[in-house]
Amino acid sequence: MKIHSKLDSLRAQIAHWRSESSRIAFVPTMGNLHDGHYSLITLAKQHADRVVASVFVNPTQFGPNEDFSRYPRTPDADVEGLREAGCDALWMPPVEVMYPMGVERAVQMRVPVITETLDGAHRPGHFDGVATVVARLFNQVQPHVAIFGRKDYQQLAVIRAMVTDLAFPIEIVGAPIIREANGLAMSSRNQYLSDEERDTASVIRRTLLAMEEGARRGDDASAIEATAVKSLQDAGFSVDYAVLRAADLTDAEVTQGAALVALIAARIGKTRLIDNHEFVV
Repeated sequence: MKIHSKLDSLRAQIAHWRSESSRIAFVPTMGNLHDGHYSLITLAKQHADRVVASVFVNPTQFGPNEDFSRYPRTPDADVEGLREAGCDALWMPPVEVMYPMGVERAVQMRVPVITETLDGAHRPGHFDGVATVVARLFNQVQPHVAIFGRKDYQQLAVIRAMVTDLAFPIEIVGAPIIREANGLAMSSRNQYLSDEERDTASVIRRTLLAMEEGARRGDDASAIEATAVKSLQDAGFSVDYAVLRAADLTDAEVTQGAALVALIAARIGKTRLIDNHEFVV
């Protein structure tokens, strides 16, 4: 696996692969990798001849109450894990390469409407930072296909919207959620959970499945959401949202054949967890 920290070096590698007519897949990450991330590499290998991953902790997607400096960084373990997973190249740019004019003067991206609800409402500016860095990464790596986990459902929707509107020549693939034995979606944040909190966190998955059951019974969306919030609160969660939405994140209509997604963001202790469940009624 080639490791690049300079843009010229990365682009020379990409140009060489393209000269061989290789199809290139890209997996962007912020590091502190786990099996969920490595599953993205496995999926990427099914879609391309060469796989590039990035590890970059992006300062522009952290809000005023979120500590960029404390985000966990495990570069040595990340390198080893990506190598074992079969990644072909790793892009690890310093901040000054990603934002050559400085973060404060950086050109910014904004995807309207879809970023103004759910996590966008609870983390103002977050998705602007995500779109900004992903657009830059796409320009740097120039992949044919990019892989994003479906656990961050709204993020995936934002990226799809940006790619469509700006005509990026990139196929976006959503990867299945990888779960722990108790149903908890794998996340770098899970390391902050105590054993008791980890057990409690399994309630999120059960609540999502109960929301599907409610929809199949024909319950009203608002009733399904109210029941979900109460279930989470009874388990000890502070709930940001527990909602039912159409696949495009507009208001859900619980009708036969409707494609829906249940989404939850909730805190247990000091850890904020997100998860979702897609289904057809």
